[in-house]
Amino acid sequence: MAFSFTLPVRFADVDHAGIVYYPVFFHYYHQAFEELFRERMGARGYVDMLDKDKVGLPCVHIEADFLRPLAFGDDARIDVSLARLGNKSVTLRYHVFKVGDESGPAARADITCAVTNLANFTSMPVPDVVRNVLEILDAPAEPA
Repeated sequence: MAFSFTLPVRFADVDHAGIVYYPVFFHYYHQAFEELFRERMGARGYVDMLDKDKVGLPCVHIEADFLRPLAFGDDARIDVSLARLGNKSVTLRYHVFKVGDESGPAARADITCAVTNLANFTSMPVPDVVRNVLEILDAPAEPA
């Protein structure tokens, strides 16, 4: 199953044309990412993973498509699924939908994160703390 997170499109998210400015989608993806970890690990789980476990997940690659506009006042649902779980990286797939319009995604992206030891900024195998968060995610039915 995908993890879903809904947020309102704020006035600050839109450009002069009145639609979500494309870089804002990357912020939406990260908000959904943080919410996934918060739901699975608790309110401080992600911070503890960074600060105590010294495990980070910096983005190293993004492929994105922008398909339909979202406007101020819309609610955006971000679905997160697991595209790939490697030995030292993870790729998450994001689909953004306008709530109430399921005709197709407004945007989608595959974001690859390298699992990183924050004590020395080297790559490391995917630890159980990350696997435990991602175990609820299924691969999506459609490619991004």
